[in-house]
Amino acid sequence: MTALATVNAYLNPFHRPAGALDLGPLTRGIVIVAGSAMTTLCVIAIMRGILGLTPDLPHLQNWAIAVHVATVVPCVPLGLYLLLAPKGTPMHKQLGKLWVALMVVTATSTLWIHGLGNFSWIHIFVPMTYRAAWMIITSARARNFKKHRNEIIGLFLGALMIPGIFSFVIDGRLMNVLLLG
Repeated sequence: MTALATVNAYLNPFHRPAGALDLGPLTRGIVIVAGSAMTTLCVIAIMRGILGLTPDLPHLQNWAIAVHVATVVPCVPLGLYLLLAPKGTPMHKQLGKLWVALMVVTATSTLWIHGLGNFSWIHIFVPMTYRAAWMIITSARARNFKKHRNEIIGLFLGALMIPGIFSFVIDGRLMNVLLLG
């Protein structure tokens, strides 16, 4: 690598030669658009809540909803960062472990939102998250980076973005109330 290429790679870590974990252009575009849009919506909704621009939020009296929101909201920008940033670094590994742990806690907390055993269609994402978390860990340990990448993309777009969209568009849900009042 030339000195100029080294300087450019240091200044812009997202512009580097493709590696085993790098996303293709279409997937990268989908991840950037979905992750950026969801992060923006989360920031706007939370700021509206902090600034008192929303009605009362009885949702937060339920400990399961409070844990769910506190763990899922950081997963959006963190997942976006991890999918776009350089892979295999110590920071990537530590933040990746944090992201998977937050996703598992998020999924687990949903089991108590309406009381254990009171499930709806959206709870299908709980076993999907558990399975993906297991596969992410085992594939990374086995150094099967293609499977590792695909599981993370599936978890990010499937179990994070899809329910996230519903949380903003279904009337009465906390994020819907925070964003739209």
